[in-house]
Amino acid sequence: MPARSPGRLRAALGTTGLPVLLAVVVVLAGLGCLAAALVPVGPDQLGTAGSVAIAAAYTWALSARTGGRSLFYAALAVAVGVAVLVTDEPWLRTGAAVVTCAVAAVLGVMLTVPAVRFVAAARECCYAILVAAVGAVATLGFEPSITLLRFEYVTLVLAFLGCFGVVYRLGAGLHGLGRRGAAAVLIGCGVLALVLAYAELLRRYGTPGLVEQLLDGVRWSRDNLGAFPRPIETLLGVPALAWGCHMRARRRQGWWVCAFGVAATTPVASSLMNPSITVLEAGLSVLYGLVVGLVIGYAVIRIDLAFTGPRGSRARRAEEASALRPEPARTSPLL
Repeated sequence: MPARSPGRLRAALGTTGLPVLLAVVVVLAGLGCLAAALVPVGPDQLGTAGSVAIAAAYTWALSARTGGRSLFYAALAVAVGVAVLVTDEPWLRTGAAVVTCAVAAVLGVMLTVPAVRFVAAARECCYAILVAAVGAVATLGFEPSITLLRFEYVTLVLAFLGCFGVVYRLGAGLHGLGRRGAAAVLIGCGVLALVLAYAELLRRYGTPGLVEQLLDGVRWSRDNLGAFPRPIETLLGVPALAWGCHMRARRRQGWWVCAFGVAATTPVASSLMNPSITVLEAGLSVLYGLVVGLVIGYAVIRIDLAFTGPRGSRARRAEEASALRPEPARTSPLL
């Protein structure tokens, strides 16, 4: 039997076992510290220490998943966290919160795996949202001094840059897009631009009557349903992530679609930064966005299969059985 090189041996074994277990324990310990800080129990810096622990574990996980120097970047995250604890500078807390939010958003997308059927794609969306939700708690624990709108835009830009940087390598560069991949990326960029531009134009130049009508709809949803889903998560992030995971089981261009999943994970990771809403309302907003987004994602997948998939139930079952494009396991490096 031929000997394996260290790189191939690492890829074969994956990032499993003790390191993954230790990262999970660190995240749970960080959540425990943050919960104790809310009571409050223990020293004043306990909440920040919990955020540092989660940020370090997430940094290690993202580096390991993307084939980077995981120990180096985890140590760097710990060093920054120690600096936050020692100096207690507002600008350093804010910077740590921004980076933690962006890392959590990208990690949520990178931890997904290909999904042959829609049910599996929905499961992957739930995993990504859960990872980002833990990141939201860690982001809040840093107690940053922010302007909410600026914080949301900065974290969204950083998450998109980070995710597209990784996907560029996973998707074999721009020449690996193909016609369908290029069309999906253009559509995603168009939806993102429309959502952001419409919200900004409405905020700056919207007529009082139109703004009041839209706000009435938001108020009705908050009064009767407890929350209002975020448009960027509902209309772009969740549908793109579901469709991308479904496509990745068949062709690598699905990674380019998955990259737009940060439009869902970034708002979730920053959902607790708005002081005007409660934790319950933030959670319900994320939940409603996930549910409605999955409905849209299901429709997109069915339309895609109607144009590109085989005809007939027997042919569709055969196509699902053969949709097994190999990818590393969830706890193994992608690169």
